[in-house]
Amino acid sequence: MDETPPTLLIIWHSRTGGSRALAEVAAAGGGDSARLAAADDVTPEMLLAAGAYLFVGPENLAALSGAMKEMFDRCYYPCLGRIEGRPYATIICAGSDGENAQRQLDRIATGWRLKRVADHMIVNTDAQTPEAILALKRIAQDRLTEARDLGAALVEGLAAGIF
Repeated sequence: MDETPPTLLIIWHSRTGGSRALAEVAAAGGGDSARLAAADDVTPEMLLAAGAYLFVGPENLAALSGAMKEMFDRCYYPCLGRIEGRPYATIICAGSDGENAQRQLDRIATGWRLKRVADHMIVNTDAQTPEAILALKRIAQDRLTEARDLGAALVEGLAAGIF
């Protein structure tokens, strides 16, 4: 009997399109083995069914976005002790820094005992005025390519049993 290969669950949240664009190209890179899910729609069952995770979200006011944090709040305890050792990676879309959101996400992943398998990716949009912060984001092609390649690498590593 053939087993279905484990999937990469790409969980994203975006207000202005940057994180969504990055998540979508990562999913395209992962092909049929990647599943894209908005943070609001993620359930503990989805996390339990996945073999690896790519968390893609914005930094808002120097923190992980509320929708991403809410997903973790909702799913943390039902998954605690049940997904240990699974691989994960992250993409943060930020106006200037992104490091604090990245630290928050890594602390949550540490609590779940996930295994980081790729360097974090922070995409800086240089949005510094209210107008620029609220505007739809256009992500540079080289960063989109990097996100696509990350999705592909995660799926390949998962399929090959590397992690």
